[in-house]
Amino acid sequence: MTTFDTAIHLVYLAAATCFVLGLHLMNSPGTALRGNRLSAAGMAAAVLATGAVLVRDHGITVWAVTALTAGAAAGAVAGLITARRVPMTAMPQLVSLFNAVGGGAAALIALGDAVQRSQEAGTPGLQTTITTVLDVLIGGVTLSGSLVASGKLAGLVPGRPVTVPGGRWATVLLALATAGLAGLYLTGRTGALGLSGIGVAALAAGILLTLPIGGADMPVVISLLNACTGTAVAMAGFVLDSSPLIIAGALVGAAGAILTKLMADAMNRSIGAIIAGGYGTGDSAGPAAAVGAGAPVRAITAEDAALQLAYAHKVVIVPGYGLAAAQAQHETVALARALTERGVQVSYGIHPVAGRMPGHMNVLLAEADAPYEQLKDLDEINPEFPGTDVALVVGANDVTNPAARRPGNPVSGMPILDVDRARTVIVIKRSLGHGYAGIDNELYTRPGTAMLFADAKKGLAQLLAGVREYAA
Repeated sequence: MTTFDTAIHLVYLAAATCFVLGLHLMNSPGTALRGNRLSAAGMAAAVLATGAVLVRDHGITVWAVTALTAGAAAGAVAGLITARRVPMTAMPQLVSLFNAVGGGAAALIALGDAVQRSQEAGTPGLQTTITTVLDVLIGGVTLSGSLVASGKLAGLVPGRPVTVPGGRWATVLLALATAGLAGLYLTGRTGALGLSGIGVAALAAGILLTLPIGGADMPVVISLLNACTGTAVAMAGFVLDSSPLIIAGALVGAAGAILTKLMADAMNRSIGAIIAGGYGTGDSAGPAAAVGAGAPVRAITAEDAALQLAYAHKVVIVPGYGLAAAQAQHETVALARALTERGVQVSYGIHPVAGRMPGHMNVLLAEADAPYEQLKDLDEINPEFPGTDVALVVGANDVTNPAARRPGNPVSGMPILDVDRARTVIVIKRSLGHGYAGIDNELYTRPGTAMLFADAKKGLAQLLAGVREYAA
């Protein structure tokens, strides 16, 4: 091994170390930005090292350099513009698009490598052919599935479960066709054409598998597709014999798989049931008087709610998707800051599936400069509710429903935020409409609950004005 080869391997090792440390730093909102930068630096080093190897081995032409440079420049500009212009509330659909790009790129790598090998003498090894098939299959499913998920999150595709007539039988036929083509490819009876057929079948399967999944399951779906992207990238690493790709893909795949399991547990649903689809009602609001038709609901004015908040000792703010949809994160943090200045102890209780993707609510609140130490997860905040004077629920529904503690309903067994155990609960919501589970929230009829009927952004602004008035 030459000095050059040793240096390249050391760079790859350093890049892999950056990936691992970066992922570890992303564990906390306070260090996530540093972790992201460290991982990006590791990937940049790996790309530069790979470029140096290609130049040394004369494995790249002038036209290839031009194409790569143009592609990298275009991607960098697009990424920079997107990062600056896309609001935090639209981050879930952007992440889905990134998943699609990663899966599609990995699949194209395998297809390109297969085309090149078909023009060369010799037969590729079994490891190469197996990983090539897996790369195209997983990458194709991830590409189309992520695009559908992004469309659902952006409102371009209905958020409710969309059932395709004969869709399940079509999925079975696609699976059989894929297995047959994979067998032919592995035995050398077909080449890049058969692999392309696997890719087409995978794209169709991704659409058929994602359309029936409802909006309630989108956080888990995003995490699962992220794991698929990582796995496809790892397979591409085996195809190219690239250790940085294998390590990076394996890290993303493993992290995504673990997160998928945690998110599914937070919804008390199996991953198989989520993939089967048919759960969730999309973004449509339920009937305005769904709960009130059978039980009394106590409404409260913004002035009375502000008075209770201003003179409370401890307040826990529970954000939900309604807060994200109204883009009310800045008003939420401003209210919390005003209460803190009055000596009120403020925390945020964040459910794992409160937003539309894992960590979505943490990102929104961090963007509005919420103190990291005030952001508490389910297990950390639940013991604090019995000693809480006011639990302020902003646009959260199913994750606060006490019905989860009883069997026999769609949210049974789902871990919830125990807001009903606070002394007083104030819920900001536009109506008494259902959540994704499609059932009434029993919290709204509790004696200690008061409803402030308003858009999250407007309601929080009214509360902030009231609190400031009492502080004057």
